Amino acid sequence: MIWEDLDAHLDRVPGTVSAYVGRPGARPTWTRRADATHYAASTMKLAVLVALFRAAEAGRLDLDAPVPVRNSFDSALPGVPRFANDRDYDNDEAVWDRVGGEAPLRWLAKRMIIRSSNLATNICIGQVGLPAVAQAWALAGARHSVTGRGIEDFAARDSGIDNLVTAADLAAVLGELALGATRPGRLASPAGCAAMLDVLVAQEHREDLAAGLPDGTRIAHKNGWVRGVRHGAGVVFPDDAPPYTIVVCTTTDLADGGADGDEVEDDACRLIAHVSERVWAARHDLAG
Repeated sequence: MIWEDLDAHLDRVPGTVSAYVGRPGARPTWTRRADATHYAASTMKLAVLVALFRAAEAGRLDLDAPVPVRNSFDSALPGVPRFANDRDYDNDEAVWDRVGGEAPLRWLAKRMIIRSSNLATNICIGQVGLPAVAQAWALAGARHSVTGRGIEDFAARDSGIDNLVTAADLAAVLGELALGATRPGRLASPAGCAAMLDVLVAQEHREDLAAGLPDGTRIAHKNGWVRGVRHGAGVVFPDDAPPYTIVVCTTTDLADGGADGDEVEDDACRLIAHVSERVWAARHDLAG
């Protein structure tokens, strides 16, 4: 069976590999250490996106209003100096080119996802607030994931305030978005969920989950990486089968391509692509 084969393959991988595969709203077809916590890397940006759209629908934010683009942020640790992002550790020059000016919040939210901009992420967190991000996780049914600080908030990190995810929690958020686009759900209106999925479909970093799918396959996904960590989380929309959620989180020495924030393909990317390819082959047989 494919699942036993995948488990046997992943048993040989150094470190911790977690996975979740299933139809949105149904019991998972296959899980592997799905509640193990991993450093979130950029997958935490998924909850920030949800928080922004929720705030906009509640009238607390206008996604089309321009906001200042400043590289200076309050730490999550009270009483310490403000922190800033390192331009060399980011993936999106387009946001840095706006520093000192303004940009619409909707544009920043998109850059946060499709280019995984750290600067855009911290600006978005500053606009919506960390409590709203925590609420987004909770409403999706996430049990262990935490967004405790902004990216490169080293004072908070060193004090133990961190960003953590699990495969099951990432699948919960993505499953709620997929279902919420078809009927009223817990995270946002159907139009809001559909709009968030469209942003995730526009993802430009496609070297892990998307690399295991046939060209042109629609996948709404977010990935994340730092040295020692590589995650891929998405909803796949086949033309010939119902959608399915797939999440693979790895904390492993195979993830050695992202030390400087670059989207370098490494063995962890290839591992996630392999899992994605195997799950695609079984797409007609997933529990529903």
